[in-house]
Amino acid sequence: MPAHRPAFPPSSPCRRPAPRGRWRAAIGAALLGLAAAAPAAAQAPLPTIALDARLRDDAGIRLGDTIAIAATPDGPARRMVVAAFARRTADPSEVARAEYKVRLHLADLQALLAYGDRVDRFAVVTRDSGATDRVVAGINARAFGFRAHRSRDIAVETGRTFAVINRFHRAIGVITILASAIFLLCIMLLRVEERRREVATLRLIGLSRRTVVRAIVVEATAIAVLGAALGTGLGWAVSQVVNRYYQGLYRTPLVFSLVTGEVVALAVALSAGLGVGAGWLAARRVVGRPPLALLGR
Repeated sequence: MPAHRPAFPPSSPCRRPAPRGRWRAAIGAALLGLAAAAPAAAQAPLPTIALDARLRDDAGIRLGDTIAIAATPDGPARRMVVAAFARRTADPSEVARAEYKVRLHLADLQALLAYGDRVDRFAVVTRDSGATDRVVAGINARAFGFRAHRSRDIAVETGRTFAVINRFHRAIGVITILASAIFLLCIMLLRVEERRREVATLRLIGLSRRTVVRAIVVEATAIAVLGAALGTGLGWAVSQVVNRYYQGLYRTPLVFSLVTGEVVALAVALSAGLGVGAGWLAARRVVGRPPLALLGR
């Protein structure tokens, strides 16, 4: 029985195997492509982070540095690039806090904390107070597990400590004013008592009691206003020293002591009023005595 002859002759190109060089070239090209793609994936840009400006001085961190940050000390860390430094705001509630603050993009923060689509708190801006009342009432009527509050109420709740400090400062101011009034009255009484002979001479040459009282009141008012001016200058200098010291100590732009125009106007008005009152009381005391009695006769 004759042997079966193949459909294609041995010299047909369909039966000829591919040269080994071509396979090697194709495999080499694929490996080179994978090797080129691996560095590209490894060089993907790292997420950015903004650090507290105090870390620049305390830890020596600079812009462009790569740091590792984790939600907990023993938790997994993520590498990030320092893109900015954020300064502390003039918030009195942050003055005594020594911890550092960092700012991340929301997606990076959620990935770092593994918190998902949850938040602890968020703010909603409304157009007016009426819209605020409607939004607060609507959220509290429909929400479960959280409450809506006005920012004003939160500020009042968190600012009770500062309200107590404010009242304490007012009490100190009232005590200081009373002490200043008593001190000014004592000074005027001593000055008028030392000048009783001059007052008696003025009375004897024909000056009226009203004229003498007016002269003493003007003198007392001038002394009080001059003291207010000197006190304002001294207060401004002390305020600058206090601000420079405590701003450097806490590294904050918060103004701890401030001398405003209203404070200066109030101080001058109080000084003038106290001067008029102290001068009038001292003058009434001296002019109520006979001129010869003032001369010691």
